[in-house]
Amino acid sequence: MLRFPTPLLATRLGVLAAAALFATACDKDENTASAPSQVNFTQTALYPEGTQYDEKNSHFLVSSQTAGRIGQVLDDGTYTQFADDAQLISTIGMKLDADRSRLLVAVSDPGYNATRTTAATLKKLAAVAIFNRDSGAKTGYVNLGALRPSAAAHFANDIAVDNAGNAYVTDSYAPIIYKIDVNGTASVFLENSALAAPAGMFGLNGIVYHPNGYLLVAKSDEGALLKVPLATPANFTKVTATGLNLAGDDGLQLLDNTTLLAACNAQGQVYRLSSTDDFVTVSRTGSFATGDVYPTTLARRGSESYVLYSYLNALQKMQSPPVSQFSLTRIAF
Repeated sequence: MLRFPTPLLATRLGVLAAAALFATACDKDENTASAPSQVNFTQTALYPEGTQYDEKNSHFLVSSQTAGRIGQVLDDGTYTQFADDAQLISTIGMKLDADRSRLLVAVSDPGYNATRTTAATLKKLAAVAIFNRDSGAKTGYVNLGALRPSAAAHFANDIAVDNAGNAYVTDSYAPIIYKIDVNGTASVFLENSALAAPAGMFGLNGIVYHPNGYLLVAKSDEGALLKVPLATPANFTKVTATGLNLAGDDGLQLLDNTTLLAACNAQGQVYRLSSTDDFVTVSRTGSFATGDVYPTTLARRGSESYVLYSYLNALQKMQSPPVSQFSLTRIAF
């Protein structure tokens, strides 16, 4: 028989429910409050492009176009080396695959690491290095450019991982998205001349996996956003973004099934894009101005998003003295 609570019991239940709601709200407030608005770290001429946040180990991870090594950054700005290897010429985008306890790192050679660049790798390298997320030990290295040795140039830029553990990697100098399966076997996932960019310009850039079975990919030279089905990649389409200027779109971050963040470095903006039709179209629902810091990639920390102030524009201009302080800034719309 269904029994209804007595008035006293109902009162107690109400108090407990209110307390639970209050505790949840407090936890949320405390989590937000404990996330710093900005983390500044000093490493002269480091010029990081990629970042991720490791919840388990409570640190940000950052790459370096000039040193190659992977660094870890604490909230107080302490920077220490997380991993390094002679094969890391310039490290670009990164993807922390927490489910498999690994960090995947895009490796290229734009010529900024004077101690490791070679004639054989300069603007010809597209690779992915894989590290244990706890120890920093290198567990794999995949030379993707070797799949298309005749291409005029290569530049591995960013990485997405699907639910099965397959990785997808953009090449900014060749019109290619690579795939590395869970066994480490590499292949060309998509190659199409329509994905090409003018010589010397970045084409394919940031990439994220959508759980509905497709990739969202930034194409920087056009300021375009592409939708690439995993089952039929040749049927990729351009997401309609009427009235939006996404020029220089770089790092992408999927917040939920309908919301995407896009860092547009040359604009000094991070845009929040929303879709009601499974990313056939998007509209802008927020923007965050960074200033002239060349924002590149994004890290998710709990319910917060951080954007990396890379200052790669200063590196490209060979600014002297070089930039010494870099930042990870919490985005607020």
